[in-house]
Amino acid sequence: MSRTLPDPNRGPRSTPALALLALAGVLLFALFAVLGAWQLERRAWKLALIERVVARVHAPPVDVPEPARWPHISAAGDEYRHVRLAGVFLHERETLVQASTTLGPGYWVLTPLRTAQGPVVLVNRGFVPPERRERATRSADEPAGEVRLTGLLRISEPGGGFLRRNDPGADRWFSRDVQAIAAARGLADVAPFFVDEDAPPPSAGAEPRWPVGGLTVIAFHNNHLVYAFTWFALALGVLLAAWLVTRAERRLRRARALGEDHDGKARHAAAE
Repeated sequence: MSRTLPDPNRGPRSTPALALLALAGVLLFALFAVLGAWQLERRAWKLALIERVVARVHAPPVDVPEPARWPHISAAGDEYRHVRLAGVFLHERETLVQASTTLGPGYWVLTPLRTAQGPVVLVNRGFVPPERRERATRSADEPAGEVRLTGLLRISEPGGGFLRRNDPGADRWFSRDVQAIAAARGLADVAPFFVDEDAPPPSAGAEPRWPVGGLTVIAFHNNHLVYAFTWFALALGVLLAAWLVTRAERRLRRARALGEDHDGKARHAAAE
């Protein structure tokens, strides 16, 4: 199979072609530079968010938001806020949500808590392994009567997990979808968030108690600096390409000028 090789004697590009190349280069450079600057702004926003969240987590607990505040609850303003609440657990209406933790695969135990004021708050009491899935295997550790607890306010996780949707009919849950769980358990007047209960103080020599609380993972992906470097590197690549094209075009034009001058001298000599 024959292959056409580029003509080594190609002349310089036309002015319109160079103008189009210059316009494309300017647009690409501007785009990459703007995206790089945007990633730096996102990084600053993410660092500020992490700082706020860490401050919330380690702050003294405050009262859980009252129903009047529920419509205004948001991830940006309230998630991971350290809260306290009191009420009675409705253990018979607990829900198990599949989980993967540092203790291995298993389930989160979400139990409704009827507060003294009447509304219900779903409390993630913690993690249980598969062999503790059945409530009877851990009912001896269930707190009875009014309880007081602290934990981290979390935002509802509607829909399901990655590639796995919640199936309320089959009682299979892959995310802590507060509204769907409340509907499946026949609960009314339920807060639009849930609370990850804090781990109890450790007791020397005590047997492990299920569920295990205090396993909230607080992690934020912060790759914005890498993304910014990538976009700025592409912008520099555009500048390098523009310099190479400019240098090549100058050489071609210089070569053409020298060739035309040589041809002109040759014709003048022949005429003489």
